[in-house]
Amino acid sequence: MSSISPVTGVIEEHEVIIDFGQYEGKSVDQIKAVDPDLYNQLVQEKENDNIAIRRNKDKTFRLYMNPLLARSNN
Repeated sequence: MSSISPVTGVIEEHEVIIDFGQYEGKSVDQIKAVDPDLYNQLVQEKENDNIAIRRNKDKTFRLYMNPLLARSNN
C-alpha cells in the first residue's frame, strides 16, 4: 500500500487533477515532479483547508482552490 499523500490523502496523487492556475489539467504527481515549490505550497494550502478534492460526475478527482480565496485575489 502506498503512503498517504500530504496533498491528496489516501487518493493516489496521479489520480487527482489540478483545476486551477497554470498547471490546470495536470495531476498532483506531475506538479511534484516539475514544480516542487508549488507542490510544497499545495501541502501548506491543504493544511490550512484552502484546497479541497471533489469527485466529478465523470468519476475524476479534482483539486479545487477555495472559491472565497479566488474572489479575494481578483
